[in-house]
Amino acid sequence: NDSSYIGATVGRVANRIGGAQFTLDGIHYKLVANEGKNMLHGGKIGFSDVVWKVEKYQNEGHAPHIIFAYRSYDGEQGFPGDLSVTVGYTLVGDKQLRVTMKAKALNKATPVNLAQHTYWNLGGHNSGDILSEEIQIFASYFTPVDSQLIPTGHIVSVKGTPYDFLKPHIVGSRIDKLPHGYDINYVLEAGSGNKMKKVAVVHDKKSGIVMKLTTNQPGVQFYTANSLKNVKGKGGFVYQPHAAV
Repeated sequence: NDSSYIGATVGRVANRIGGAQFTLDGIHYKLVANEGKNMLHGGKIGFSDVVWKVEKYQNEGHAPHIIFAYRSYDGEQGFPGDLSVTVGYTLVGDKQLRVTMKAKALNKATPVNLAQHTYWNLGGHNSGDILSEEIQIFASYFTPVDSQLIPTGHIVSVKGTPYDFLKPHIVGSRIDKLPHGYDINYVLEAGSGNKMKKVAVVHDKKSGIVMKLTTNQPGVQFYTANSLKNVKGKGGFVYQPHAAV
């Protein structure tokens, strides 16, 4: 019953699908709405609400890891076709977490957009908000949204907007120019093949911790936990809006 998706794997399609419907290959599909008339993070029973199978794990050595697997069936939450999904977590050394997501459509074309919905507070989970943390996002464009946070279909330059983090900025320095905070997708430059590219750096000056994010995907979502409100977390600490990114 975690409506905040803390640490969740979300899918089939992360983020929102307007009107909970789409047309693919000439066929119209009606999905299960779970945020008003829209679908959020895969519907009422998305990938964060199902039981995954442990396919493989290794808890020793230089790169301990675990791989989870899930089979999503045709018609699940309204999506077409069977889908085979795996998500792997690997600890590389003592400073790197690698998340690998794979999905294969088995018998019908289907949209897939998996995401890892971890919340990060580099000052510690009980240190308060992240508005004083510094962030840099290596993206020149973003996809604007409407009042329901549905993408408009446009791709817009970050130049001259509060979304410009090409140079490092404090998270809270311009957040008051937005209705609730940041919840936006950045368009990343295409790399060659599956080559990983650095897309963001977050720095908490009080703790001294720096986090670098790399991906081979075409977009990255910047979210400042705007909807967290009185959410009880580790050790009974209660999280409020902007408690994480």
